[in-house]
Order: sequence, then structure tokens, then C-alpha cells
Amino acid sequence: MADADDVRHLALTLPHVVEIDSAGFDFRVADKGFVWSYPERRPGHPRVIRTDIAVLYVGDEAEKQALLLGEPDVFFTTPAYHGLPLVMLRLERVNVDRLGELVTDAWRMRVPESLVGGQ
Repeated sequence: MADADDVRHLALTLPHVVEIDSAGFDFRVADKGFVWSYPERRPGHPRVIRTDIAVLYVGDEAEKQALLLGEPDVFFTTPAYHGLPLVMLRLERVNVDRLGELVTDAWRMRVPESLVGGQ
């Protein structure tokens, strides 16, 4: 079972990553977000930063749908993310190795080629 500390550790091991000050976690590369805490919004309630859920950049709608349909107990979305290449990940449902793959994939899709030189 993974948690917010695992997200932080994994994200910060990747080159050129910056953590943005937030109530949870928020990681960027070249000013582009690739993994952050889920800002849950419920009508009539203040926004709550959920550090047990990570928002991951997935690149495109096809990848998003593959994750949502393939593992609905792990990944989900909300109407606020409709049309965006983002999924929410229930951290307690993945192990650290799987989380590492997901965070690294999100980073790879956001990091400019000029920063990694073909990595």
C-alpha cells in the first residue's frame, strides 16, 4: 500500500522535479504538473486536499479510459476532469513499485526532451 510519502519520495528522485508549496503534494517538471494531491470539491463544502488520492497526468483520453475501465477500483475521475488527460489514483490500492511506474510515466509525458536528452 502506497501513501503520500511514497509519492513525494518517488517524484523527487526524478530529474528537474520541483515540489510546489501546497496543503498536500504537488510536483512539476518544467512548470508542468504531473502528480498532485486530489482537491476534492463537494457542493456546499470547502475544498479538501486529499493526500490519499493522487491526480496523475496520463497523456491522452485513450490512456485515461484504459486505466478507468481496466482498474476501476484503483482509478477514477470526476466531472471536473472531463476532457482532461488526468486520472485519480487511490494510493492505498497500489504498491510502491506500481506507484513508481505511474509517477515515472506521468513525468516522462511532461518533461521536455531538452531536459532529458533522450532518457
